Amino acid sequence: MSGGVTTLKSLTCDLVVDARGRRRPGPVLAVKKSIGEAKVGGVLQLLATDPTTLAEVPSWSAKVGHEYLGAYEDGGDLHLFVRRLS
Repeated sequence: MSGGVTTLKSLTCDLVVDARGRRRPGPVLAVKKSIGEAKVGGVLQLLATDPTTLAEVPSWSAKVGHEYLGAYEDGGDLHLFVRRLS
């Protein structure tokens, strides 16, 4: 699922992970390390600046069984959303 910006901005996030300024693979590693802190069914929001994150987070999410909800850009910051499924 890839949500629209309005939908994504209205999500209640259980956890926000700030990986701004970190380059590949830093943002994905930050999500991997932190996803366990969110409850099952909860949403993690990742803040990043590295554009490769837009391809890597959806791929990682599918590989490990979490749901990638979508992303948007705001003022140079990327906001990506992942729902923990297990």
